[in-house]
Amino acid sequence: MVQLDTPVQFVKGIGPQIAKTLAEKRIATVEDLLFHLPFRYEDRLNPRALTDLKPGEMASVIAEVRGSTLLRTRRMPIFEMTVGQGLSAMKCMWFHGTYLEGKFKAGQMVALYGKVEPSRSTRNFKMIQPQFEILPENSEDESHLLEVGRITPVYESLSGSRLASRWIRRTIYNLLEELRGQVAETLPQPMLERLGLPGREEALRAVHFPAAGTPMAQLQASGTAAHRRLIFEELFYLECGLELKRRRLQQRAGFAFETNDKVREAIRQVLPFHPTKAQKAALGEIVDDMRKPSPMRRLLQGDVGSGKTIVALQAMLVVIENGYQAALMAPTEILATQHYLAAKKLLERSSRKYRITLLTGSLDDAAKKLARRRIFHGETDLVIGTHALIEEKVEFGNLGLVVVDEQHRFGVLQRFRLMKKPNACEPDTLVMTATPIPRTLALSIYGDLDLSVLDELPPGRTPVVTKQVSDERAEDVWKLVRDEVKKGHQAYVVYPVIEGARDDQPELDFAPPEPEQESEAKAGKKPAKKAAKTKPESLFEKPSLKSATDMHELLRSTHLKGLRLGLLHGRMSSDDKEVTMRRFQRGEIDVLIATTVIEVGVDVPNASLMVIEHAERFGLSQLHQLRGRVGRGAAKSYCILMTGGKVSPAAEERLAAMVRTQNGFELAELDLQLRGPGEFFGTRQAGLPDFRVANLLRDRALLELAKEESARFVKSPEGSEVERQRVRARLKEAWQRRYGLVEA
Repeated sequence: MVQLDTPVQFVKGIGPQIAKTLAEKRIATVEDLLFHLPFRYEDRLNPRALTDLKPGEMASVIAEVRGSTLLRTRRMPIFEMTVGQGLSAMKCMWFHGTYLEGKFKAGQMVALYGKVEPSRSTRNFKMIQPQFEILPENSEDESHLLEVGRITPVYESLSGSRLASRWIRRTIYNLLEELRGQVAETLPQPMLERLGLPGREEALRAVHFPAAGTPMAQLQASGTAAHRRLIFEELFYLECGLELKRRRLQQRAGFAFETNDKVREAIRQVLPFHPTKAQKAALGEIVDDMRKPSPMRRLLQGDVGSGKTIVALQAMLVVIENGYQAALMAPTEILATQHYLAAKKLLERSSRKYRITLLTGSLDDAAKKLARRRIFHGETDLVIGTHALIEEKVEFGNLGLVVVDEQHRFGVLQRFRLMKKPNACEPDTLVMTATPIPRTLALSIYGDLDLSVLDELPPGRTPVVTKQVSDERAEDVWKLVRDEVKKGHQAYVVYPVIEGARDDQPELDFAPPEPEQESEAKAGKKPAKKAAKTKPESLFEKPSLKSATDMHELLRSTHLKGLRLGLLHGRMSSDDKEVTMRRFQRGEIDVLIATTVIEVGVDVPNASLMVIEHAERFGLSQLHQLRGRVGRGAAKSYCILMTGGKVSPAAEERLAAMVRTQNGFELAELDLQLRGPGEFFGTRQAGLPDFRVANLLRDRALLELAKEESARFVKSPEGSEVERQRVRARLKEAWQRRYGLVEA
């Protein structure tokens, strides 16, 4: 007998081959298949008379088969069938319809649903590629009709036409019939009654095959009681897992750091400016956690330039002054090196000599070995590095605090690996991100972390004037670049690709696909593959993507001739990148031609101009990060968004938002709406759970409710002992298999 955990290959009509295809869609069990919910619904309740049809409308028709034939044309086989009601007739056509030959017999009654179109050959109508269902001879069996005479679910295909909506409808209907009365409840009955939610089996049936009279608007918005039940269940188990993690964490042995006069004086000595109210509040929250004997887990999020690094450095000083080591992990060598140099410069202000070690993958073996030895023997206070910090060979003497910068660039397991380095107690963890995260995403991705927000810019940051121009005004832009350099300032010019038509350019990983590129992007290809190499003859060519290397050559020989130009991109060696950035920071380069490798962390206060070519190719979050590279000094700063060729409406909306506001949190909310939760960070490695029915943008209210209910349940579980055990068992399965998350 089929159960929810039965592998799909044992379901009638599936077998090993189809099961293999379904596995690629992450459908392994009967339950997985039942949670492949309709993405929309069609109202096929009321069949129409042929004489009442109107061109252009979607209609249900029940008629008698009059005849059918397979037409073998030069282009493709077309199956044509004529149906009738009394004296009225209608043609139905299916392209590539060989599979329908012999399926229909004259005199059969057939139900059809499709778009009504005028027929040139007769005064009647026709339907092309309609949905159909052959009606049973016994009228009592019509209650089982799935295609017409009901609100019909429409599903996303699981494998082209073979496993399309029609196949899914029939398979799920049969499964629900076989499982009738066998779907176990996963939520306590008192909770369901209190929240007014239906049972699990009732919800599954109502979502797949809604009863007549169910409001279509609610169905299309996934807002019926049945939808709410299934969405709440998924979010409840996610939040339950996060809540349990938080509580278990509070029971673990950590370090209770002291914050005495000695610590406060050490912090005062290195502060470069008076902290903002937001910085003071965030540091207060962090230090309160650090005083507790359980390990801190906190997310520090702030807009570009809000001063997160200074707050993190103060937290690291608390640890160091207590006699422990601190580690900071950054996603790139450029950023790690910059953190190292900035920390060194600030700590030199102190009367105490702090020992700092840089550990990155590009160091030679001897340097790595020396760094690892210092770290192990406690001969360094602060360790700054990249992924190299989490290698098995790296062991800390007494690690007290882990700071992870730009967390979304790391895999979800990597911060755990650094936290789990051998130690007497578990270190505190501070996760930083300059990507403003809407509260909904923060609750789901970082729900096991407490949240501190920096929503205030420190003194000295000047607003950046942002303008959108087409590349037809390129000459005006290059004049602005030359004028800024004459004033003694520097500029960035950013391109979406490194060079011509290459398909291995990591910079494009962050560019959202335009509508015509979506199918390629889903197939794992990068939009760069279409780009032809830019000929260095004209600045105004539009058909292809301009690239950093080509434009570097072009600009230094034409419009920016005489200026000192540098080139920086992701394919350069770490040493070459570092040399170029150091030269730019020292003012030896006037204009840095770059890709998005400069997006995170590059700090050059003298840079007052950011030019982004093909700005329509970048996401909102990325554009905001790039703009954050300027406006770091006292000089008035500019960000020019140049567009080339036709700009899609979605891209226009992104660019208009950039011109309108510099509030990163406002832009993040809009970015979430435009791109959806799945693409917000660009990759699944951000740790975004693999939701089956919930949508973080649509279901914000249910997520908040699930968070409240999970905290309530973990604190004082409700329901019978059997129900509570069922919840615990379900939580373990959902947490490990569905969400792919692990214990901290």
